[in-house]
Amino acid sequence: MDKNTLKSSFGKWVSPINTKKLFEQVEENKQDYYTKKLTTAAYIKLMLLAQLQGFESLEEMSDALIDDGLQKALGFESISTSQLSRKNNEMNPMILSHLFLDEVKVLQNKTFHFLNQQ
Repeated sequence: MDKNTLKSSFGKWVSPINTKKLFEQVEENKQDYYTKKLTTAAYIKLMLLAQLQGFESLEEMSDALIDDGLQKALGFESISTSQLSRKNNEMNPMILSHLFLDEVKVLQNKTFHFLNQQ
């Protein structure tokens, strides 16, 4: 899959995330209490894109925001490497752990239903 196809379908990649549960955890942990631009949801989306695209640095992640479609998907136009670094340090790992475990449950359920249909 080329990079342009990936960016145009990025919304489909992140759609399985249970945003309601994510927002509840963010609120509970006051993760975005003083945040103006780089919310936890936007940060997670950007990290997923970095993984999918194979970015090797915060600079590459920051530079990727040249794409208008990506800017719309994330909800901001630019972000500095220092802001990304601060968010990395501030991020509560329990939020990411819960997000991962929720997605594993979804995958297990889909696999279970698929195997039972055969």
